[in-house]
Order: sequence, then C-alpha cells, then structure tokens
Amino acid sequence: MNYLTEVFDFFLPRFCFSCKRKLLSTEEVVCPECLSKIKLADSERLTQEFNRKFLNKKIISGFVSLYVFEKDKELQHIIHSLKYNQRFLVGKFLGKKLGDSIKSILNEWSIDIIVPVPLHHLKKAERGYNQSFYIAKGISETAKLPINNRIIKRKKFTQSQTTMNLIERQDNINGAFKIKNGEKLSGKNVLLIDDVITTGATTSECGKVLLDRGVNKIYAASVAIAD
Repeated sequence: MNYLTEVFDFFLPRFCFSCKRKLLSTEEVVCPECLSKIKLADSERLTQEFNRKFLNKKIISGFVSLYVFEKDKELQHIIHSLKYNQRFLVGKFLGKKLGDSIKSILNEWSIDIIVPVPLHHLKKAERGYNQSFYIAKGISETAKLPINNRIIKRKKFTQSQTTMNLIERQDNINGAFKIKNGEKLSGKNVLLIDDVITTGATTSECGKVLLDRGVNKIYAASVAIAD
C-alpha cells in the first residue's frame, strides 16, 4: 500500500491540512508534528465539562472528547478544512483517532448505535455532506458499531452559533430536531457524535427528542471541546 501511495503522491501530492507540509507516504491527512501540538482533553477537564454542560439537564449520561479546541491553532485549521473545504476524509481520520481512544468507554456504556448530529437539509446541500457523519464513520470502523444518520432530522434552520452565548444558543436550537425513524429506539443506548461541543446545547436538544422516543441512555462524544 505504501508503494501505491508513493506513486499517487508523486502525481498528486498530499499536504497536511494544518501546516500544508507535503505528507510522506506513511502519513495520513495530518503530519505527526501538527498532531503532537493539539491539546488532549484529560479526564479532569472532561469531568469539568460534563458537570458544566450536561449534569443538571439529566439528558446526557456520559460525555467524552479527544481534544481541546484552541482558536487559530492546528485543530481549528483541520476542522475548518473538514467543514468548509469539502475534505470529508478528515472526518474519518478524526473519527478513527477518537474511536481508538474511547473503545473501552464505549464498551462500558454498552452503546447500541451511533447517531451523528444532523445538519439542516439546506446547510447540508450547501456544504455537500454532514461532517459529523464522517466522524461517526471513523468511530464505527474502529469500534465496530452501527451508524444511523436517519433517526434525527433537523427541522429548523438555525443561525451560526459561533458568536452566541449559552442563552442565545439554547434559544436558537430549541425545537430544532425531530425523530424521523425511531421505531427501534426503545431501550437502546445511543452515542451522539459532533465535531466540536461548545455549550452542549445542540447535543442536549438532540438527546431530548431521543429520550422522548424511549431511548434508554444517551451518551455524547466529540472530536473536541471548546469554551
């Protein structure tokens, strides 16, 4: 495979999505140097984030993330390429990284199905794909768990939440989702997947409609957490 990659790279060289350095045949999507600079989310930080974003709502039973999102740094460049430059392979790459790191946690949670947080159909048409779906695919490949991206539908077109505070995000996302195909959800443990979780408002809103349809427990995972 490395020989074939070298041949392809000769004609169509690949570049790191963060620093733009030409990748070696043994490197995938992001160079090791850039990966080493991305801040990992340790257990203490994850506990703080869960308590702050999910504990009081009693919707999400557990939460895990791999990285800490830092503005204008390596991970932001990588995720930006996934969301806005049609680099969906970045999603699978990040999903595999996340999946490898949380295999034991997923076993403890007894996850039955992975559900990516959906995009509104207009935003999906504009972007061409849902980045969370490709992250979920990467996790599915490593954790050997099924995905269903048709269970939840985003029925409300929401404005970008980048500059919104917690209250504004909650108002913006309130009532945005509905269950489309939930006949077999009763008693299942669901893992919700998003690229970056900031306030947790979107994840909690997805979780709310899932609980209303008889899901047993809902857990959440993301590539990164942000303040």
